[in-house]
Amino acid sequence: MTDKNKSALSSALNDGLNWVDARFPLTSNVKAHLTEYYAPKNFNFWYFFGSLALLVLVLQILTGIFLTMHYKPDADLAFGSVEYIMRDVPWGWLIRYMHSTGASMFFVVVYLHMFRGIIYGSYRNPRELIWLFGVAIFLVLMGEAFFGYLLPWGQMSYWGAQVIVNLFSAIPFIGPDVSEWLRGDYLVSDATLNRFFAFHVIALPFVLVGLVVAHLIALHEVGSNNPDGVEIKKLRDKKTGFPLDGIPFHPYYTVKDLVGVSMFLIVFSAIIFFAPEMGGYFLEANNFVPADPLKTPAHIAPVWYFTPYYSILRAVPPILNSQFPGVAAMGLSVVAFALLPWLDKSPVKSIRYRGTLYKQWLVAFVISFLVLGYLGTVPSNVWGQFGAWMGGADRATVVARIFTVVYFLFFALMPWYTKKDKTKPVPERVTG
Repeated sequence: MTDKNKSALSSALNDGLNWVDARFPLTSNVKAHLTEYYAPKNFNFWYFFGSLALLVLVLQILTGIFLTMHYKPDADLAFGSVEYIMRDVPWGWLIRYMHSTGASMFFVVVYLHMFRGIIYGSYRNPRELIWLFGVAIFLVLMGEAFFGYLLPWGQMSYWGAQVIVNLFSAIPFIGPDVSEWLRGDYLVSDATLNRFFAFHVIALPFVLVGLVVAHLIALHEVGSNNPDGVEIKKLRDKKTGFPLDGIPFHPYYTVKDLVGVSMFLIVFSAIIFFAPEMGGYFLEANNFVPADPLKTPAHIAPVWYFTPYYSILRAVPPILNSQFPGVAAMGLSVVAFALLPWLDKSPVKSIRYRGTLYKQWLVAFVISFLVLGYLGTVPSNVWGQFGAWMGGADRATVVARIFTVVYFLFFALMPWYTKKDKTKPVPERVTG
């Protein structure tokens, strides 16, 4: 191409861009959210997981669209349609495994993203609203995963939905009506499958995408946190007005995120091609058996990303034959994350400058979360009876109760131990 042709092409592109900018704020949005959005220059690998969560969301939406082209939301045809996708649709097995693996990987990156927010204090002033949007995304994501879990119409899908929907009936006054409305019938049936399909494919994805957009807008309004917890907007270049400790998100962090994306896709692909069931944690053996309302599985357990909360549900004993205390505890265990901005009384944000007291409680919380997650995957009586002093409770239930207490104490005592904790002085500028 000659210089004259290049010049003509460049001029045409500029004219086209100016035409678009006159009618839509394309260039200004690119500048505001990419090329002139200044992020702290000391991001580390923990900051990969936000972009990875966005990547997985896009993958889930795209693979979900292709799956709905062949899936039949009918109690008589649903299981067979999944088998048809796996066996007869060209590359259908790959799309299905990408979607099922993506569901678990979504929670992996979201849990790590939330953990990064906790260790670096990303929920603190002025980012409370960003955190609340994030917790709302987490809640909607749990609902999306739950509704999607029934759709294969396998044994564990059917009975898992039966158990979870019945939990709503424990809510005083409105519980039975809520359960019946969710099922659309007196038991899990074709009406339930159609409702869950509508929620999973239409309703919740719209809400989820809207919350993600709100999350990003709020983030770009106040700016990103960093491992030091230093507000980079305080020190600006006198000429340009840009933060001294910031760098443009594009191209610096877009290129850096590509490294994280590449590593993630390697792991993601390895799971899809070599271990899509992940030992029964991503896809249970019982879900390869058609749903049978007359045959209850020996052990009903949710998918691994729900098991910590399921353990809390089982750990709380019923009162007056009501499961509501357990249901309330399970709900509170998730909602408690939304209270962190007001529970944390520490003068510093980042774990780098916190004392040992906070770090010890954080370690205890992580251990309790992991132990509860494991206990939720096994039958409650797996370790046998423990003794009459615990009302004949089995060892697994006793352990679950202990770690449930630790889990809640992390939140309940946070105002005390974050205020009492000895902290280090925070530097004026990021340390790299």
